[in-house]
Amino acid sequence: MLDNFFRYFYEDIGRIFQALWEVLLAVLNFFNYLLNFPMRMKLIQSHSADFGTMDWVLLLITHLILIGLIIGLIALLVRLFRHIFRFRVPVKKHDEVVRQVRQLQRDLIRANYEKDKLLSLKVAELGIDPEEVMMDSLYQEKEEEQTDLAEVASNRNTFDSPCVDPADSRFFRLTSVDNYYKTEYEAPIYNKEITLAEFCEQFRKFAASRLGLYYDLELIRFFIAALGTSRIVILQGISGTGKTSLPYAFGKFVQKDTTVVSVQPSWRERTELYGYFNEFTKTYTETDFLRAVYEANYYRDPHMVILDEMNIARVEYYFAEILSILEMPLESEWKIDLVTAMWDNDPCLIQNGKLSIANNLWFIGTINNDDSTFAVADKVYDRAIPIDLDSRADAFECEETEPIFISTDHLNEVFAAAKEQYPISQETLDKLELVNDYLIKNFRLAFGNRVMKQIRDYVPCLIACGGTELEATDFIVAKKVLRKFESLSLGFMRDELTRFSAYLDKVFGKNTMKISKEYIDTLKKNSN
Repeated sequence: MLDNFFRYFYEDIGRIFQALWEVLLAVLNFFNYLLNFPMRMKLIQSHSADFGTMDWVLLLITHLILIGLIIGLIALLVRLFRHIFRFRVPVKKHDEVVRQVRQLQRDLIRANYEKDKLLSLKVAELGIDPEEVMMDSLYQEKEEEQTDLAEVASNRNTFDSPCVDPADSRFFRLTSVDNYYKTEYEAPIYNKEITLAEFCEQFRKFAASRLGLYYDLELIRFFIAALGTSRIVILQGISGTGKTSLPYAFGKFVQKDTTVVSVQPSWRERTELYGYFNEFTKTYTETDFLRAVYEANYYRDPHMVILDEMNIARVEYYFAEILSILEMPLESEWKIDLVTAMWDNDPCLIQNGKLSIANNLWFIGTINNDDSTFAVADKVYDRAIPIDLDSRADAFECEETEPIFISTDHLNEVFAAAKEQYPISQETLDKLELVNDYLIKNFRLAFGNRVMKQIRDYVPCLIACGGTELEATDFIVAKKVLRKFESLSLGFMRDELTRFSAYLDKVFGKNTMKISKEYIDTLKKNSN
């Protein structure tokens, strides 16, 4: 039986190998004839006796072409071998450098974290509020800095330096951004009169009439007030409730499209957001996140960057540096380290290897709380304003509403005006102090300085958006304070939670803290 197969194999596959052998022989014969100069000299001698002048000229041209062909083939082979050599040899060295850089990045993050802890301990030993100390001592400096930023912002699209061909820069996308804003960009005419309450109303109507997205006005107010409180907002809830579409609709409303960054399960470090320098290609691998942060320095429109499903990887790993940077009291300190050294033709806005995070950026994280995701660390929640989206709003009819142009400077002005005009009342602060004492005594939980600052900022902003002081207090207590209950052993605390719910009625009035009481009821159900 095998004899039949071998005969087939010889006749079929054998012909393939024979043809391949003939190809190799043809290549060898080609080089043999091409480089066989003794043979060529004999042929010239045998025919040269009858050559005329034109024959010798044609002979010279023929040999010049042959010599050019030989030189071209040699150059091609040399380039091929050099490319293979360059590609293969540095691989191990590159892997080692990458490991060292990643280790240094982790060490830097740990060092920053330890620095913050030591600073907090020193301030705590003095018995003072670090937030108030920093704000009082740097208030005038911040105002001067913001004035300078506004002046720079109005002239950001004018540069003395000429445009650079993106192909000549290691930052192709960022250099393309430079060229666009140098040659094509024109700042829009901004609406400088709109109030926060009007902004919320128009945003809701725009989303409904233009995008077919429906939101309760209360949710819109919670969201906009959060922008005046923190640079990081977390939208959490079940799938399909509009977590991603809400900031997307905001971008359409202010006519500055939101950047959507899809978080991947493999993300472990900062390079997933900022990109990295490729030693092989000598170019910087740029991400959508990096481009959004870079480009925001050119315009004054508010811009949102969505970290979609941000807890599908550990947030505190890849987002830790942003969390630390945004804690800096001065906006001039909001800088990302990108590269260790500057090159010619690097993008205009990278200075000394650093990129500034502009104050017109907000980072919006969407979270699905299920078994396929990681729990978000307290340090992330503490710096953000979390908002729950647990249901979809009913559709409603409204007039068609146009989008607007609004500058971040105007938004910051109305937020600052709200904090002066609608400060949280002393009565509410006293009630919060009573709740704080109750939590310390019964649950060993307390309001931190950061939470109190967020309460002082959030309450006025929500009032300016059209809400009430009690609504704002209820929301921020539920989202920032009661959320910490999830870290406790709830199975043994049903009675304590019931008593705490009654205590809220006693302090604030019966059934006035609706969001907080609903949250407590949810905790009690989860404790079963």
